[in-house]
Amino acid sequence: MIRTFQRWEIPSLGLDKLALQEIELPPPGPGEVVIEVEAVSLNYRDAEVAESGMGNALSFPFTPASDMAGRVVAVGDGVTRFAVGERVIATYMPGWVDGAPRSWTDAPTRGGPLPGMLAQYVVTQADGCVLAPTTLSAAEASTLPVAALTAWMALIELGHLHAGQTVVVQGTGGVSLFAVQLAAAHGARVIVTSGSDEKIAGALALGATHGINRHTTPDWQNAVLDLTEGRGADHILEMTGGDNIERSLQAVKQGGRISVIGLLDADRISLRILSLLASRASIVGIAVGPRRALEDLVRAVDLLGIKPVIDAVYPFSQAPQAFAHLQRGAFGKVVVKVKPS
Repeated sequence: MIRTFQRWEIPSLGLDKLALQEIELPPPGPGEVVIEVEAVSLNYRDAEVAESGMGNALSFPFTPASDMAGRVVAVGDGVTRFAVGERVIATYMPGWVDGAPRSWTDAPTRGGPLPGMLAQYVVTQADGCVLAPTTLSAAEASTLPVAALTAWMALIELGHLHAGQTVVVQGTGGVSLFAVQLAAAHGARVIVTSGSDEKIAGALALGATHGINRHTTPDWQNAVLDLTEGRGADHILEMTGGDNIERSLQAVKQGGRISVIGLLDADRISLRILSLLASRASIVGIAVGPRRALEDLVRAVDLLGIKPVIDAVYPFSQAPQAFAHLQRGAFGKVVVKVKPS
């Protein structure tokens, strides 16, 4: 075991304060594992937490980022889930094993308020990790705990998606592209909305069947209705917020499902109650999922051959540049490679 390692920290709110620090590596306690981090995937939330806290009471110095893939290098007393040498990924909410937590305080989240993963080593509870997919690299595996599991929960776990249904996916970020791949793999027709023809082309290459440019077609809901012969979509992933949900209500079929995931334009949704009543739709908030569902997802990824879309990989020394790329916008995921090949 090494004695010290490096991790990225902020002493107070603000990504401009992000700096590398040398830290002593403690031994694992009972039920804990020491993981040599190989890759960290960045999420939109990671940048927002570092900048504003996003309502989390952070303890400083604070290490950002919630997603990690790595290898177990030491285990504490009582650990039976993993052995030294096994590849693992970290769960986003380590206290959420299955079912539904009673409250957010029962299952706090990594990367705020819990410390994040942007480090060469982490010491964490073994119960908060799962075995990594055998078919993915560390960089690819690191993208699963938040983005892929969110799409999985919206469409498969809670949405019960099946072949022949129609899914509308808004945008081309990490969650959206996983949704495209999962829906296509389950035999659904996928309609993607985006402001970029280039990104739409990328989504079509991943299995989407139609693309709608929301800049040239701002009333995209009418295009969805045309594509579905007036029926509407079975599932819509609402990534925008604000009054966009009114368009989603117009585009969803009678009794369909809208999964509210993103807040790209606004952190509130605005709709008329009569519109909701007329649609008979279910509007459901999606906030990632439990460890058991992540294990289900890992098995599906290996079976279906799904490959995460990574827009860019940055070395550990360039974590600030990786965050800057994330904030500019990415097609898929931005990953920090912690351990060189």
